[in-house]
This record gives sequence, structure tokens and C-alpha cells, in this order.
Amino acid sequence: MFLFTLDRSSNESLTKQVYEQIRDGILTKKLREGEKLFSTRELASSIGVSRNVVLEAYEQLIAEGYLDVRPRSGTYVAKGSSLQVITDYAYVQSSFQEKNTECIPNSYIDFRAGNPAIDHFPRGKWGSLAKEICSDLPEHAFGYTDAEGAMELRDVLAHYLLRVRGVKCHPSQIIITSGATQALHLITELLCGKGNLIAVEDPVTDEMRAIFSYAGAKLYPVSIDERGIIPELLPLKENPRFVFTIPSHQFPLGGTLPIQRRVQLIEYARKKDCFIVEDDYDSEFTYEGVPVPSVQGLDPERVIYVGTFSKILAPALRIGYVVLPYELIKDFRKLKWFTDRHTSSLEQLVLARFIEKGYLDRHVRRMKKIYRERRKTLVSCLRKHFTDAKILGQAAGMHLVVELPKVSFTEEVIERIKQYGVIVYPVERYALQEGLHQNKIVMGYGSLTVESIKKGIERLKMALEEQSNSLQ
Repeated sequence: MFLFTLDRSSNESLTKQVYEQIRDGILTKKLREGEKLFSTRELASSIGVSRNVVLEAYEQLIAEGYLDVRPRSGTYVAKGSSLQVITDYAYVQSSFQEKNTECIPNSYIDFRAGNPAIDHFPRGKWGSLAKEICSDLPEHAFGYTDAEGAMELRDVLAHYLLRVRGVKCHPSQIIITSGATQALHLITELLCGKGNLIAVEDPVTDEMRAIFSYAGAKLYPVSIDERGIIPELLPLKENPRFVFTIPSHQFPLGGTLPIQRRVQLIEYARKKDCFIVEDDYDSEFTYEGVPVPSVQGLDPERVIYVGTFSKILAPALRIGYVVLPYELIKDFRKLKWFTDRHTSSLEQLVLARFIEKGYLDRHVRRMKKIYRERRKTLVSCLRKHFTDAKILGQAAGMHLVVELPKVSFTEEVIERIKQYGVIVYPVERYALQEGLHQNKIVMGYGSLTVESIKKGIERLKMALEEQSNSLQ
């Protein structure tokens, strides 16, 4: 007969332990189908527990179908209840999590782009607004809402985008998404079938490249220069479903697209009967002059505008949005509904009030001062320690690109830099056409303090000097 011991020091109840021991014995075939078990009294006596403990465990196993009770005969293991179990599952799961979780120790100075200063998130004001919203809302507001998002946020956002970014739209053209990533995924799914062509700026963020590739689209790389995408290099013989561009502060090289190229882009899209997807991820933060208005404002029916609050506020706030031409709204709404029903409505309402009360404008003004100082520190340190350094891109956003003519940022060099406690990101990682940006790295400063930036550049200098000496 199958016997086992119990751990009386465990937090698990004795009933649960008895249940699990018998269940696992059945699943692993230590108890075979049709085998008769001890009576509840016999088993209780054998393992040293009260009969009620065993009774409760048997009742649970009978309810789940593991055991059969035969009148005047006894309790037996039910047929079809055993299963070949992966005995090392816990180990496999643990290994998988460790392998797939990018863990960057606090000792590293990580110049990752796109990370905002989370320590400056307006927790107090956000918390008080959340409390107000929860107190003020009628009961029906806690139920399911429309897939396109809360009307309160879409209405406020339409006015905000017109004032700040020159986006021309009606609230009905705005659909709230779980970040810009979901917006771009849905756009791709809506417009592109497998094998369809997408014209993409090159280099471009690896997340966007992954989204397009996952959909099975064929990517046509379009080179950029210091002023952004070069329209003359767009495909002439093929018709892309859309052109993806980041015109206000190109990632990673940081250029701003001039009006002449914006006009060329729109004329190309009209001629090819395709759309322009405009990603506007951090244009609120401009440190010289004023932000350039959106391309969408030039042609609302040809441009799909995508934005997010992950960079302005915090990535944990999974709220992005897409502004659509009228002809795409109906199909996009359906697709959004089937994807996640709707984005968290309570957070949308808090954000709507946060914008309406002017708190977002104040937060952006405050963060511009902080990011301007951090960028100034980074540029100053780079020029101090690397006299031949060339800073690329406009003074905007939360990252810059530095070109060091005498350095090739291979994976070996990047690893050497990491050994000094610094993480930087070569532009080559974002390139579709390789070999054109080997001496450039992306350096984000949004989440780093002034002191961390200074220390990081000093360590970078030491790492590159050691690398240079080792090659001599």
C-alpha cells in the first residue's frame, strides 16, 4: 500500500498534504488505476492524523475524479486519472525565467534610451486625482467601456494634441491603446498581410522592426541622414502599405524632418495610395527653439499619428493612442475590441483630468529643465573626455548619439565597456543595413542623475583606453 509522511512544520494544512500526496501518487502511477486504497480509518492510523483529515482529503479527490467509491467494497483509484508528469518542471520554469529576464544590477550605469526619470513621476497629484475619480464616478463607469477608449480622455486629448503638436482630429478619430507598441501592432495587422511591403526608416528602433517582422511584412529600409528620412530613397517600383517615420526626433539618430521632406513624403503617399505612420514618442521635450508640428497636421487623411504617455510620465502607465483617418476607424475599432476589449478605463479618466487641470503641462515644463541639465552634462563630459566626439541629432528628447571616429563599437568592445559598469547601445543594433554606423552609440540620459552621467563617461573613457592599449 502507498504510504507517505507529513511535514508538521509546514504552513500547508495536513488535509492539503494528504490530498497532494495521494493525487501526485495517482498522477505518477505510484498508485495504479483500479488499485484499492486504505479505508479512511486505516490510513489515518498509519500516518498519525485524525480520521477527519483523511475524510476531507478523500472527499476532495472523489470530487475531482481521482477516486471512485464502490458501495460495500471500498475506495479505488479511478480509471484515466494518471498522467505522465514533467518531474523537473519547477527547475525548467526557473531556468526559463532566469534566461529570459534581463536583470541589470544597480551597480551598472545604464545609458538606455527612452527611460524617463521615474523618480520625478508626480505620485502625489496622480494619487489624489485617482482618489477623486473613484469617489466621483457612478457605478456604471466601473463596468466595461468602449474599445476605443473613454470619451473624456479622447476629447481632452484632441484639444491637447492640436495645441501642442498641431494634430488636426475629432475625438472620434482617437483610439486609446495599451501603449504605442499595441497601436503599431494593430496598425500593422490592419494594413499589412503576410509579404506586404513596409518602407521603414533605417536605422530604427528594434521594437518597431520586431512588430513589422512578426506580422510577416517585408521591410524596405530607407536610409536617413542628419535631417531624417530621405524621401528620394523610397521604393519607386513597389507599393508599400505604409511608410514608417519618426519625423520630430528620429530614433536613434535624432534628426528633425524639414518641411520640404515632409511635403515629399505626403506627395509620395498620395501617389502610391499608401499611408504614413508617424511615431511621435518624445517631441514634448525640445531644448532649442520650439517643437516642430506633426506631419499629420499637413494631411490628416493620409497620416496615422501614434503617441504615448510612457515617455512623458512613466512606462507603467500603459496608455498610448492612435489618431486615424476616418476610413480606418471602423475596422481599427473592431480589431482593438478583439485584442483586449478596452484599455484600463480608470487610468484613462485620471489621465484626462490630469491633462484638463493643466498638470501635464506643468510636469512637461519641469521635466524639460531636468532633461536639459542632464543632456548638457552628458555633452560636456563627452567633449571633455573625447575631444574628437561628434554629437548627433537635435537637442531634444531623452537621448543623443555620439560618434567616435576612432572606435568601432563591436560586441567585444561593448562587453569590455560593460566590465567597467557601463552599458551603452551601438547604433548598429538598430540598423537594417549593417556596417554604416559602427562608430556610433546611443546614449540615453533621461533616467540618470548628473552624478551618474559624469561617472559613466569617466568609466567609458577608461574602458576604451584599455581596449585601445590591448590592441597595440
